[in-house]
Amino acid sequence: MDLILREVTLEDVQVFYEFMQDEDQQIQAAFVAKDPSDLDYHNNHWNKIRSDETLKMLSIVVDGQLVGNVGAYPMEGILQLTYWVGKPFESKGYATKAVEVFLDNEGTRPLEARCAFDNLASIKVLNKNGFVEFGKDLYFSNARGTEIEELIFRLT
Repeated sequence: MDLILREVTLEDVQVFYEFMQDEDQQIQAAFVAKDPSDLDYHNNHWNKIRSDETLKMLSIVVDGQLVGNVGAYPMEGILQLTYWVGKPFESKGYATKAVEVFLDNEGTRPLEARCAFDNLASIKVLNKNGFVEFGKDLYFSNARGTEIEELIFRLT
């Protein structure tokens, strides 16, 4: 597998929008925009991300194919890992490898990550990359229309 991380392009943003339209992935991720089908919101959100130098967002490219994104953003003084791999690319090890490559280049510690309590795929990616669960929180899930438990992981 030839996996690289590179800057997010405008073309990538449109592919990310298509990835976000999968309802199963929305439910699995849980914490998505109130209306994931709102293209204007999506584009504005990504324009802010791309212009904010405190955010580190990169596209995941495997064998020349855009498969998702990985990055980190500050929340309450601690950098938070985030990633998304499109449904056609799930269960192939791409998220795990992308997080590994990202972490090799991002030395900030501690680093945290959060996911829905039942997002077993994300839990597996985090555990394989050395993250340890250290807390829980309740957070409203737009995708599920209710408050759910969010697991908080930390890498030291």
